[in-house]
Amino acid sequence: MDYHAAADFLSDLRRFALDPGTESIRALLAHLDDPHETVEFVQVAGSNGKGSTARMTESILREAGYRVGLYTSPHFDDVRERIRVDGRRIPESAVVDFVERVRPFLVDRAVEGDPITSFEALTAMSLWYFGRSAVDVAVLEVGMGGRLDATSVVDPVAAAVTAVSLEHTDILGDTLDDIAAEKVTVAPADAPLVTGATGEARTAVRRHAPDALTVGFAEETPDVTVAYDGLVNHTEAGVAISGADWDVDTRVPMPGAYQARNAGVAAVLARQAGGDRVDAAAIANGLRGAHWPGRFEVVDRDPLVVLDGAHNPGACRAVAETLDEYDYAALHLVFGAMHDKDHRKMVAELPAVASVQACAPEHERAADPAVLAAAFESAGVTDVAAVPTVAAGLDRARAAAAPDDCVLVVGSLFAVAEARRTWSRLAVSRRIDTVDDAAAVFDRSGADVGADVIGEGVHRVVTIRLDRREARTVERVAGRAGATAVTSEYRTGRELREAVIAGTDAELRALAADLDGELSGVADRLADRLGDSVPTHGYPWEERPSVMGILNVTPDSFHDGGEYFDPSAAVERAEAMVAAGADVIDVGGESTRPGADPVPVTEEIERVRPVIEALHDLDAMVSIDTRKAAVARAALDAGADVLNDVTGLADPEMRFVAAEYDVPVVVMHSIDAPVVPDRDVPYDDVVSDVIDELAERVALAERAGLDREKVIVDPGLGFGKSAVENFELLDRLEEFRALGCPVLLGHSHKSMFAHVGQEAGERLPATVATTALAVDRGVDIVRVHDVAENVAAVRTAVATDDAAATPDGWRE
Repeated sequence: MDYHAAADFLSDLRRFALDPGTESIRALLAHLDDPHETVEFVQVAGSNGKGSTARMTESILREAGYRVGLYTSPHFDDVRERIRVDGRRIPESAVVDFVERVRPFLVDRAVEGDPITSFEALTAMSLWYFGRSAVDVAVLEVGMGGRLDATSVVDPVAAAVTAVSLEHTDILGDTLDDIAAEKVTVAPADAPLVTGATGEARTAVRRHAPDALTVGFAEETPDVTVAYDGLVNHTEAGVAISGADWDVDTRVPMPGAYQARNAGVAAVLARQAGGDRVDAAAIANGLRGAHWPGRFEVVDRDPLVVLDGAHNPGACRAVAETLDEYDYAALHLVFGAMHDKDHRKMVAELPAVASVQACAPEHERAADPAVLAAAFESAGVTDVAAVPTVAAGLDRARAAAAPDDCVLVVGSLFAVAEARRTWSRLAVSRRIDTVDDAAAVFDRSGADVGADVIGEGVHRVVTIRLDRREARTVERVAGRAGATAVTSEYRTGRELREAVIAGTDAELRALAADLDGELSGVADRLADRLGDSVPTHGYPWEERPSVMGILNVTPDSFHDGGEYFDPSAAVERAEAMVAAGADVIDVGGESTRPGADPVPVTEEIERVRPVIEALHDLDAMVSIDTRKAAVARAALDAGADVLNDVTGLADPEMRFVAAEYDVPVVVMHSIDAPVVPDRDVPYDDVVSDVIDELAERVALAERAGLDREKVIVDPGLGFGKSAVENFELLDRLEEFRALGCPVLLGHSHKSMFAHVGQEAGERLPATVATTALAVDRGVDIVRVHDVAENVAAVRTAVATDDAAATPDGWRE
């Protein structure tokens, strides 16, 4: 069984239970030997805000040093998004393993007339994976209600009801009191329930849970007080939280007063679950790092584009209040909702609009766009259009918007998911040298075709993830353009599939042009892979591959620890590297080798600042290698030109420092820094997984205001990868071009070379050979210790690629 077959099996299970409750999932977990019994759980219920609160709680607990699982719903593009451990999605291989284990049991249940639902199976898979992954604590977002929800199979150590409103009244009851009674059943046995409910809803919660701990604004006289300080920048808002004996002042990456309340609930939950390790710093940093796609997510400016999954009247009211904090001229709405929602009340809660594009996400419950359009027309909106797809509605709204306007996508998370692909979708160029290479590409995509479908005249093979509707369009248009497009079989419209598109450059350009009218987002990504434009910021790597020389001013770095710890020795070393041809000098004051001790901020600054100041007149750029924003800021003030962050912007402030100073930032993929030796990190395909995870980090830098061309990506050889995986990354470096960023490779003297018989102290030849291979595969910057030897390798690789290459422009 492959992954797509497993995902389809889970999706095809019943949507609703014949008899709601936890009996069925208990039976399934018993079949799996109750894997969840070794895990502590936090349960988050509520009508609105439960997903955001769950994500915030998870982020705080991770910041406190716990290994944390997170289960949420729905997903955007891939069911694996629902189940994460330490931020990483459940691997495809684990999904397949789970389905193979439970399929006979589930089939037998269905035959007996007692089928298990898709949500129950997914919940069971999350609990099974959390137990298998040995997480310390897992945070579960409740699907519906509380008492009858599948997540209530666990006995939580902490739980919350974020808010209560009239929803699912056919199942939960038709009054706030009835619904509150259902939801408060998630309350733990040994801790008070936490709630952010207000007004009559809070009264109802307290009626059924008298000891509930309330979170709210000062005028509500809560047990824990929150204050919302409004926007700090276009993506963050200030929040203060005060308990009986603790206070936190921080920012959250989800603006809105309601998110301040959610942050307060999350802080209390994390303290209940995590104990003394959850201090004020963990709460502050955890909340600021709790990015949550599609929840008042600002994805573009000029015009401002906001994505929010508000799906009921209360959530639409909250979006309107938050949008009021922004300065824009006119609002253009893209609205796609489910048919079982109160459209008229949702429309009434939204702000005044200049135009509306009513559309239908690819979902069986999506409302007819004509019905949605009628709801806006009855509210007095004159410029309303019914369009068939979210992509078409977004294109029309963005075309209608002036630079100082706002485009808001709202109505459901399903609509937001489709809109978000305009920014998140990647087209990956695949290197095809042999039939085996082609077969590997088709195998990864799940397409059931032979490799011979790729003809001899093919110049390009590109893969791109599409939904069912998009795939049919691309296949039809590709045939007209002379290209080939193949996808695996689609059983549902919710799970994206990887399409393989092949053809000559001319054929793919024709395909992109023909798609522009129907699928502009797909057309843009294809055009990106075929584009010849070169950024002109004046950086050396824009003209030719560049060498970054490593300058460790630490006593304990793995290759040259202590050799350049003295500032005068460091400066002398930097001058020698520049004379040998280095374009960038990377100054680092903290080692990330296995077992390295963290260096306090003040000490790290004291190490690097005098060296950077002394390099001010050097004929090269200076980079600061740090994972701390405070050190980065001090280094930039001292004269540094580039930030190099081995943690991939783990410090929430780092991306804003880069944007404030408008400097390039290296974003590296890493699991741990310092490196944890022999850590088993699961990858399905290490290259695709690393690219996907880097894509979200690059998006964060862009959202902070940095041009994508100034974000340099680093695959992070040796950081959470085996030697074999490191060589796989090296072989397929060209695929990182999909991110639209310059690519850096840091391979100098790495332990991966022991795999080819090169022991410590003997790895210079392997390093030089890797530099030449990396340049041949399109790398823009190599980060090395031995500059002269690697400069020669770079020049040789470039000359080999271009027989007309001359030394002109190279540093002598």
